Amino acid sequence: MASKEFCRPDPDQLLRRIQTEESGAARGRLKIFLGYAPRVGKSMRMFEEGLRRMQRGQDVVAGAIQLSGSRELEDVMHKIECVPPLRVGDGESMDVDAILGRAPQVCLIDELARENPAGSRHANRWQDVEELRAAGVNVVGAINLQYVCEQQDAVERITGKRAANSVPAAFVKSADELVMVDVPADEVSRHSQRGSLQPEQLSQLRELALLFAAEVVEEQLQRYMEEHGIRQSWGTQERILVCITPRSSARAMLDSAARATQRFHGQMFVVYVKQPDLLREQEETLEANLRYARQLGAEVRLLEGADPIATILAFAREERMTQLFIGHTQRAKWKFWTPAPVDRLIAAAEGMDVRLFPQTAAT
Repeated sequence: MASKEFCRPDPDQLLRRIQTEESGAARGRLKIFLGYAPRVGKSMRMFEEGLRRMQRGQDVVAGAIQLSGSRELEDVMHKIECVPPLRVGDGESMDVDAILGRAPQVCLIDELARENPAGSRHANRWQDVEELRAAGVNVVGAINLQYVCEQQDAVERITGKRAANSVPAAFVKSADELVMVDVPADEVSRHSQRGSLQPEQLSQLRELALLFAAEVVEEQLQRYMEEHGIRQSWGTQERILVCITPRSSARAMLDSAARATQRFHGQMFVVYVKQPDLLREQEETLEANLRYARQLGAEVRLLEGADPIATILAFAREERMTQLFIGHTQRAKWKFWTPAPVDRLIAAAEGMDVRLFPQTAAT
């Protein structure tokens, strides 16, 4: 009788899956409209979403609004019930208690990066959102790229300005849905005030926002995979893994991976599985290649494992790699009944493209 092979679940993966399921059990969903610049219409899209949900019979309120002076936007806002803000000291804050008492299905919240006045229950509005979500309230919000903390340096290089307030990228990545409000740069430029951003700056901001949105979608995809126990290494971005050793050349392989990373707006990783008893020349070659990889913008990881191939494959699956770049040195000493390491890797790299680079002496 044929035997069945059972694969033992990975304990760490099971733990992450359980944590993902528990965290999303009674938690409200978050949808964010992301603008790459002011006046792209993200607030309008948010309120239009609220109206559509009302038409579908959902209970919708506005918890925080931005009075921009747009007649069209004000007409839409007046069709949705608004929870009045709470007076705190010399300022106003979103009234979290009133919203929780009202218990709507959906709450619209603009200006997610707004800093609350001193004396508020939370320092920032995005923290108010987290409390609402924890209570099961679904939130639809809006924010511009310039307010995402980890994107502020890049935005400042383009615009010469830096927003005073911010939200952590982790908050945005926690969204269940992200919609980028993608308006052509020249259209935004025509409707902007004199002295505002130029078309070239707007185009650069748009590209930056598209890349960030892809990162957020990657996080959402990973959560979906965790929830459904999916281990396959597919994703929305190319994730290229370069495997180097101290005994072979690596520059051509690293250069090729860097070009592919730039072409696909992907991410580049370089790994080396530690080996004992290296010669001084090999150590110097390894350090030079790792240094060069960092100069190319790669994320370098030093791994440990008794079986280098199994160690590399485990890392590749964990990090959802889409391409593997490996060097291949022809050696006559492999016995015909023993698979070469490269052959083992190719056979086991399911869901990943493998590129072989002929290697000679170390350079």
